Amino acid sequence: MTLPISGAGAVIVAAVISLITSVLLPFSHALGSSATTLAVAYGANITICGIVASQPIQRIQCWSENQLAPIPISPNASFNSIAGGVNGFTGVETGGFSLLFWNSSFQPKRLFFSYSTLLTTVTMGDTQICGLTNGTQNVKCWRDDSNLAKQPNGSSQFMSISSGSGFSCGILKSSNRVICWGNNRDIASAIQSGFGNITVVNIFAGGKHACGMNSTGFLICKGDNENGQLDIPSNFAYEYNGLALGVNHTCGILRMNYTVVCWGGNGEFSMNLTKGLSFESIVAGLDFTCGLTSGNFSVICWGPGWSSNMYPSGTELPLPMILPGPCVQNVCDCGVYPQSKTLCSGNGNICRPCDFSVGVAPPPSPPVFIMVPSSPSKGLRKGLLAFVIVGSVGAIAGICTVVYCLWTGVCFGKKKIHNSVQPTISTNNVAQQCYSSGQVSRSSTLRRQGSRLMRRQRSGTSSIHGDRAEEFQFSELVAATDNFSLKNKIGAGSFGVVYKGKLADGREVAIKRGEMSPKMKKFLEKERAFESELTFLSRLHHKHLVRLVGYCEEMDERLLVYEFMKNGALYDHLHDKNNVEKSSSVVNSWKMRIKIALDAARGIEYLHNYAVPPIIHRDIKSSNILIDANWIARVSDFGLSLMWPETDARFSQPMRAAGTVGYIDPEYYGLNVLTAKSDVYGLGVVLLELLTGKRALFKTSENGDMPMSVVDFAVPAIMVGELNKILDPRVGLPELREAEGVELVAYTAMHCVHLEGKHRPTMTDIVSNLERALAACDVSHDSISSSPDSIKSD
Repeated sequence: MTLPISGAGAVIVAAVISLITSVLLPFSHALGSSATTLAVAYGANITICGIVASQPIQRIQCWSENQLAPIPISPNASFNSIAGGVNGFTGVETGGFSLLFWNSSFQPKRLFFSYSTLLTTVTMGDTQICGLTNGTQNVKCWRDDSNLAKQPNGSSQFMSISSGSGFSCGILKSSNRVICWGNNRDIASAIQSGFGNITVVNIFAGGKHACGMNSTGFLICKGDNENGQLDIPSNFAYEYNGLALGVNHTCGILRMNYTVVCWGGNGEFSMNLTKGLSFESIVAGLDFTCGLTSGNFSVICWGPGWSSNMYPSGTELPLPMILPGPCVQNVCDCGVYPQSKTLCSGNGNICRPCDFSVGVAPPPSPPVFIMVPSSPSKGLRKGLLAFVIVGSVGAIAGICTVVYCLWTGVCFGKKKIHNSVQPTISTNNVAQQCYSSGQVSRSSTLRRQGSRLMRRQRSGTSSIHGDRAEEFQFSELVAATDNFSLKNKIGAGSFGVVYKGKLADGREVAIKRGEMSPKMKKFLEKERAFESELTFLSRLHHKHLVRLVGYCEEMDERLLVYEFMKNGALYDHLHDKNNVEKSSSVVNSWKMRIKIALDAARGIEYLHNYAVPPIIHRDIKSSNILIDANWIARVSDFGLSLMWPETDARFSQPMRAAGTVGYIDPEYYGLNVLTAKSDVYGLGVVLLELLTGKRALFKTSENGDMPMSVVDFAVPAIMVGELNKILDPRVGLPELREAEGVELVAYTAMHCVHLEGKHRPTMTDIVSNLERALAACDVSHDSISSSPDSIKSD
């Protein structure tokens, strides 16, 4: 039955429907295999993965049939959603800025990274992985064995997507119609034709079929029916909360009591093992299904294809408690899930699923209709009226939000990275997205997963810095710095001034305050640098990287709080006027200078080789190498840093140079080609500063006002074996036991600043040589060779 509405009421209802369709539905339905916290990967081995509950970091753990204990998955970072397939699975990091893929050996590979285009959900089908972006809700697809992913028209906007065996389907935002794409064109076309002009509000795919709820709440399945996977046992309006589709079976969660029923699979899916159990979500393998139980958030699996002898069908897998939904920072439209704070360990909330017992479908043309099940009761009509009234209020609120976004510009921060203080080259990096491929075997069979939540979480707008950093009130930091007095100013960083502060609990900290400016451009630059540094430091923990204590984000104020480095920056020890004449300084020994160089190199090596994804710092310089109270050096200031592909390949998109004059890689500056070797060049300049005591750029009487680079000053002397002529006189000539160590540092520096990146050493090579150089300060002359040939390059 339909209720026609005309006149002014039609206009209001049309506005409500439009707003609900474009805003509420895309962020309130679990969509096929999207936004789930449980995933199945299979192929050589069956692997079940989940996002762990009740921990500060919402990390991933997996169980594999060839492993006795749960497997912690690297990196140790928070994730919003995961999806699995053949010999691997994929996950969206909290915040939506990064998509990782793990192969059957659990080795991670980054498929996607962008600050400006965030992912809200991900789905995996065969070897194809697809995700939806926030804002535009466009589809992006990647293939593990090729960069030529099959995907729909780039301008199409989708409410939801899901994937089956070699195909994906999505619901067009403009019409609620189903379209499908992928390598398996025959089945994609058949499913799309089967749905035809039916309007649906969610989609689930798996094997060679797909199912979705239409606008009146009835489940519809299309595609291959060889094993009865389309034969829904009963079909009442809004009967099912979630689905999981395997290669030849379908399972659904009943809305009435959250128990599971399965059909298809030649009748081999016995439900006796799960009788009386309720489930939060279910996922499907080839011919088995796994579910997250409501009682204790444990995982059990069942079905003819489940082959584990140690954990037979219906028994709990040795996994910790798994989250029933993503932990998000935004306001929940339909309330907060019970135990949310405990399950998320205080880092966000799990949103309660919205009740869509009244389906809403956008009309093809006026007049406007609200679709309801036949013979609506009096109570339902009242509920419908209340729904319209509340929707009208929501429409006004939504319009106000849009106006606010347009007025303030906060909706358009594209996370472009600001550049550094000190004389710098300005940056306009266009590319923040890098693609790489994984190694997943192709197969015609694939599991699909469904969720009781029946909506996509708004994970794309979640906080990307709430996992490890303490949040401070602005008033606390004002008090800590005596209202940011000049006497507490100790330096400057990538987006503002740094002050020494003392917190109420007695901790000494360094507080970086974003520079204030009435201009919107300056505000956005401050915001981008703030987000960049916070994103990196909140997930990086290493002895030779500066530690982030916390942050403050109030109104236009953006502040970062670091542990206080008592001995300041290496730049000050080498070049500050107050230190230049201090021959007794701790830094004025070759052993200490080599140790500081080694500390910094180890920090950079961690970024390049052990961080997942790897990171290019892009602004290595002596002022960004800080020294703590124990004279341990640490790399700081990640305002310009970028994630990069695991290989040393060039970025595939243009990227304008950024960095500090005197330290910036000439190949990067001239050709806009960024690799890890750009950081190697910067460190090479720092090594030359340590050797000579000269600034990266300095003036000489011979050159008048024209500055000379320390590279041009030092490299010719090193090449001809006249190192003693350029060494810092404050330290003096090295003793016999130190001479070969200093010489090895000089040869390492010379190779680091080679004009071509391919001829520079890797950070691992540099660390190895500096370790040998430091050892040379304590052992006999004959124990080490400093030949230039000992420097590697690639």
